[in-house]
Amino acid sequence: MDATGWTRRAVLGSLPALGLAACARGGDDPLRMWAMSWEGDYSPLLMPPFTAATGVPVEVQSLPTTASHEKLLIATAGGALPDVFMLFNGWVTEFATIGAIAPVPAPGLVADIFPGVLASTRVGGRDYAVPWSVAPQVNFYRRDLLAAIGYDAPPGDWDDLRAMALKLKRRRPDDYVFLMLLNWPTALVNILSLAGATPLRDRNTRGNFRTAEARQAFAYYASLFADGLAPKALSTEVQDPVAAFAQGYFAIWPSGPTTLRDLAQRGVPPERWSTARCAGPDGPGPLSGQSASLCVSATTRRPAEAWALVRHLTSIDSELHFQRAIGNLPARVRAWASPQMKKPVLRPFAEQMRFPSPDPKVIEWEQIQIQIQFAAERVVRGLQTIPQALADLDERVDRLLAKRRSLVEAGKLA
Repeated sequence: MDATGWTRRAVLGSLPALGLAACARGGDDPLRMWAMSWEGDYSPLLMPPFTAATGVPVEVQSLPTTASHEKLLIATAGGALPDVFMLFNGWVTEFATIGAIAPVPAPGLVADIFPGVLASTRVGGRDYAVPWSVAPQVNFYRRDLLAAIGYDAPPGDWDDLRAMALKLKRRRPDDYVFLMLLNWPTALVNILSLAGATPLRDRNTRGNFRTAEARQAFAYYASLFADGLAPKALSTEVQDPVAAFAQGYFAIWPSGPTTLRDLAQRGVPPERWSTARCAGPDGPGPLSGQSASLCVSATTRRPAEAWALVRHLTSIDSELHFQRAIGNLPARVRAWASPQMKKPVLRPFAEQMRFPSPDPKVIEWEQIQIQIQFAAERVVRGLQTIPQALADLDERVDRLLAKRRSLVEAGKLA
């Protein structure tokens, strides 16, 4: 085993027979791969063992997350997609629908994936991506601040959590309990999921926000701001959440597994914080996660080599390497048997991954989430009541889904 943790035999054994035969003929031209966020920055570390075993070099381009969706669409239209690229799971349906990605050619590539994670990458009963890293949210919390008011961990239901939060606010009136920034939609989308809200209806062609569940979710979310438990702030106003968490500016932070890496790198003492599943109306429940998968371009001229690279990057060894490097969690069930996955702070993530809440499989979902957040901000800032905001949200979502609705009604889209 070399310094990276791989052996040549392990890398070769991770490649499908078709890919191995093709790679044996590999030339000097590199495969091209695009990825976003930490995955893009750290992917080059996974390439040397693949290249050493196959003779195929890989050129990785790290894309800025905020511009990646547009760049991928432009590349699709211009026939300039790389051989392999990362998609957030919520984008897979869109890129499969427009014919940009190839279906997964072998069942073994998606064997042993958490079922709920895999379901989000299936379109029309076919797998179009191989889940790569999983990022469900949990509550990061300050153990010392909660212990000072008699709590070992945040309660799991909304009423008890609210009572705890009010008690902490009385003790620390100049600070906040929750970090729920007004331009971060994930926390609110998760609250809707925990409340049992179904955001779309009529075969995912219309908004479905004027329901008791959605009203309950919006009311709970808005109350956190109305009672001074969360700051009415945007991410531009809290530019360093890690430092704010370390300083006790807030005590509970719904966030994903990359925060594990951030806290470790910044030297926040591990005895001062821990993790717990996010609370729901009657206890923790299903949540969606910002998971990412690897896809192969439908127009690649080197499909065997591309799928071989995907097999390597999504192998258990690679997933565990990534977990150590950036925090994101393995999508393969067997990877969780590794000793490194037995840390207590990972247990809530492992539990949450067994209770997924799949996002609606419509290409407009990214835009719909933005509209959800805009509606919530108007409520928090007192510009609309909850009934007004939800009615307005339904109308906006209906307009976003107009084209889909017409295709479904015409029988051209399932």
